Amino acid sequence: MTTELQGAIQGAFLADRRILALEGPRAEQVDFLNALVSNDVRRVAPERAVYAALLSPQGKYLADFLIFEDAEGNLRLDADAAQIGDLLKRLTMYRLRRPLKLRVVEDQGVAAFWGEGVKPGLPDPRDPALGTRLYGALPELEAALAQVRPGDHDAHRLALGVPASGRDLIPGDGYILEAGFERLKGVDFRKGCYVGQEIVARMKHKTELRKGLARVRVEGEAPEGAEIRNAEGKPAGILRSHRGGIGLADLRFDRAEGLLTTPEGAIIQLEGP
Repeated sequence: MTTELQGAIQGAFLADRRILALEGPRAEQVDFLNALVSNDVRRVAPERAVYAALLSPQGKYLADFLIFEDAEGNLRLDADAAQIGDLLKRLTMYRLRRPLKLRVVEDQGVAAFWGEGVKPGLPDPRDPALGTRLYGALPELEAALAQVRPGDHDAHRLALGVPASGRDLIPGDGYILEAGFERLKGVDFRKGCYVGQEIVARMKHKTELRKGLARVRVEGEAPEGAEIRNAEGKPAGILRSHRGGIGLADLRFDRAEGLLTTPEGAIIQLEGP
């Protein structure tokens, strides 16, 4: 990385992310995941990651992750650390007799880089402005991060309206189209069947979304999970993650008009999807 780019690029170590590894024949890995998750795993390549979710049979969100491949061509899942144990358990349950092994990678981590300039790692498939993700051992990540300015990745993804696993995306609560997965390139409507696919397709083609995640501006103090009410005092949604006055809220669109407030007195202003 050249000296003139150092001031433009920001980076952060993502301590809340873990890596889950698949091992076995590559074709088996792809077929296995492709039958389960919301996006087309066949698109994963050495220079391209894919964003996807695992759903319940009823179409509810359970977990989301970035799928990439390592130097040997094995598939890896970049997932929320708090969800990794349950994700491993669920995938192991679906594995059945396939000649595959699944394990949590204990000696590698995740870093993110964004801003102007040439950034190390894989482009984040959700939004070009998110930058890149770098996977590797801690010394490797520390060396890369030492060349750029420290950044606040949480604030960066909130400014782009990108939800966080477990904070904005709650397992068992809600559907991926309500969470903006189409905008974030996390669902493929042509790939064929996967767990929960019928519900997603029905919502896409036959249902107008009545609730979902939206970008908001927060004036005042309120905790994550605070109830949002409209001017008539009716429940309008839940405030999710926020920082520095920018956040996400899970809103009922028919009630998210006019003055929106929380019990703590914070004012919530709707900014967009």
